[in-house]
Amino acid sequence: MTVPVAWDESIARDLIAERSALEGAMLPILHALQEKFGYVDSRAVTMVASELNLSRAEVFGAISFYHDFKRQPPLGHSIKLCRAEACQARGAEELVAHLEQSLGAKIDGGYHNGVSVETAYCLGNCALGPNALHDGEIFGRLDPQSLDALYAAVARKAGVRQ
Repeated sequence: MTVPVAWDESIARDLIAERSALEGAMLPILHALQEKFGYVDSRAVTMVASELNLSRAEVFGAISFYHDFKRQPPLGHSIKLCRAEACQARGAEELVAHLEQSLGAKIDGGYHNGVSVETAYCLGNCALGPNALHDGEIFGRLDPQSLDALYAAVARKAGVRQ
């Protein structure tokens, strides 16, 4: 994952133009904007709609439907914790309870110590669950201790000392 840069309309226009000819271009465009800026700025909605000959409602609908798309700059770092069936069977829900009880971090509840823990549904590493994703790296076979270590490392990146 790249470090997000500040919103820049000319960069956004370039990202949109580079992908506009793709079949089903909207999602690749939105992903590129999110990757570059850390979120999809509201000004991009009109730009994407215009380039793809879609309504603003269609573009906004995609952004609001898919939970991975953020509509404001990130306030810290995130961990995505898989809660799909395979990870649930291997203890993901116990890890959620552990996060809330031990660390005071509420999953899907915003930032705590500069870290947001968000639900993901399948990271594609089912045999090694429960899994988490941070900065493009998958962490498998999580237990409370390894999740605590990951959370502490991410909090340090966010500038929080625990």
